[in-house]
Amino acid sequence: MNTKLFSDKAPAAIGPYSQGIEANGYIFISGQLPVNSATSKLGDGIREQTKFCLENIRSVLESSGLTMASVVKTTVFMTDLESFGPMNEIYGAFFQEPFPARSTIQVVALPKGASIEIECIARR
Repeated sequence: MNTKLFSDKAPAAIGPYSQGIEANGYIFISGQLPVNSATSKLGDGIREQTKFCLENIRSVLESSGLTMASVVKTTVFMTDLESFGPMNEIYGAFFQEPFPARSTIQVVALPKGASIEIECIARR
């Protein structure tokens, strides 16, 4: 049986999907946009946008009693890989060894004009 995860400290889903789902001890967090949950505004620049994405992921994980240390895989979608360095700097502050596996993909566009979106898989 799948369990829906929800945090009111992360932006609500903007379509027919859940913020996260738990299935058999795995947690799948949907792509989180870089929206400040307090103001509903998109972050400025790649550093702030990366921070907001990861804060939103952390909020959904915490709603299930987990932490960022539970994350085993992330996928980062960026509209400009030239911003990889600054993104990586902020990203690194949210994780410790052993770091999760990660894929980073450049895409043409993201919802709401965001520069980045991050999804993850965690394990209980």
